[in-house]
Amino acid sequence: MTSPHLKAVIFDVGGVVCRSPLIAIAAYEHEHGIPNNYINCAITVRGSHGAWQKFERGEMSLFPFYEQFGRELSDTAVNNPAYAQYCQRRGLACPRLPEALHIDGRELFGRMMRESGEFDERIVEAIRRIRAAGKWRVIALTNNFSKSESDIIGDSSPPPERYPNFTVQSELEFLGWKEGATPPRLRALFDDFCDSSTLGMRKPEAGIYLLACARNGIKPTEAVFLDDLGMNLKAAQALGMETIRT
Repeated sequence: MTSPHLKAVIFDVGGVVCRSPLIAIAAYEHEHGIPNNYINCAITVRGSHGAWQKFERGEMSLFPFYEQFGRELSDTAVNNPAYAQYCQRRGLACPRLPEALHIDGRELFGRMMRESGEFDERIVEAIRRIRAAGKWRVIALTNNFSKSESDIIGDSSPPPERYPNFTVQSELEFLGWKEGATPPRLRALFDDFCDSSTLGMRKPEAGIYLLACARNGIKPTEAVFLDDLGMNLKAAQALGMETIRT
């Protein structure tokens, strides 16, 4: 890096260090005849109060998340107008929208997590080289779900009539989380790992960027931030970070 004032490189994880869960969403939409990017619109229209957002802040355990996530994604009364507005903002012709949807929150989330379990070896090698240079802090800043197994599952097992063969281990394997939601080999890449579910904040909230900087003794203007989502990059830019979209 050529900017002499920089003291840290901050990486998003999903879509940067690992494959993007958006790949699984796109495949699910294609298989079920759902318009492209409809599910992302259904997630974002909930603002900070949706199941996805609450789960990333560590406010929901896994099985209640599955249920609420599926209900919200299937709610065409809310999601169809949101998608029509999305098309209008981008100057796209709005396709025929679904009259009814029955999205299984567990099935979709499982596909997303298994998809995002694969590392991008080019980025991994870049991280190793940056750390080897010894000039910059290397930090992960991720919207994630990495609480302990007991916290993820919650205080009680899921209803046996819905999940008759449930075990903690089988559910973690279903999600591709044999080593946990954040495997040790991922954490080991970084000097610090800032995780939304443990910090109680998520991108693009300004507080999580500021906390990541404070934990590492830097100012936002002394960091470059890599992410695959424009709204997360805009929030970082507003705080004075340099940004790179991957």
